[in-house]
Amino acid sequence: MSARERILEVTAALLAESPNGDVSTRAVCEAAQVGAPALYRNFGDKEGLLSAVVDHGFDKYLATKRRYGTGADPIEDLRNGWDSHVDFALWNPNRYRLMNSPAMRTPPGAALESHRILERDLERAAAQGKLRLAPELAAQVVMSANVGVALMLVSRPVTFPDRDIFRRVRDVVHAAVFTPAATGPRPSDDATGTADGTEVASTAARLSTLLRRSRGSALSTAEAALMTEWLDRLSNAS
Repeated sequence: MSARERILEVTAALLAESPNGDVSTRAVCEAAQVGAPALYRNFGDKEGLLSAVVDHGFDKYLATKRRYGTGADPIEDLRNGWDSHVDFALWNPNRYRLMNSPAMRTPPGAALESHRILERDLERAAAQGKLRLAPELAAQVVMSANVGVALMLVSRPVTFPDRDIFRRVRDVVHAAVFTPAATGPRPSDDATGTADGTEVASTAARLSTLLRRSRGSALSTAEAALMTEWLDRLSNAS
């Protein structure tokens, strides 16, 4: 095992055992039996070390999401992705809090990749006419809710004793993001009101996604940009 790998393993273990979710570089160096220069040479500073530890631990979770193919059902993938995201947080509370801490000046690569994968799956859903919103806005809605409920479960367990709450939040958020055909109608949908608006929004989201994917069309670059803007407005107005 290289010095870098040993430092990562030791830091992860110390972080998991820490009562306040923090570790000192001195403790890491002592446990890994390396000098401070080796730590800083490999990671730059403490923040670089902690960011690398987050990425190291989150990689296994991301590996399952990277394997999803375009032929799979995006709605099912997104449901499973939500659940596995919360599972990771519950099994790795200190690492998860660290990954989403505002004290981290540069977001860990794992967090950025997770968001990109979410956008990819939402684009697949939009291409099938299953989104109410544009994929970019839907990703912000889903990720903020997913991270929010996960952080509450690991940071406020007394306030949130029912861990199944994350599935309730998931279903509410997905009902707001996906069309009734994808998840079933929402209680607020009726025959004369939101159903028509939802159909327009989902169609606009689908067309916007397909237009972005198109390698060539009858539209100029400026026309395609304007059309995309109009479609996104329609898809986000529901």
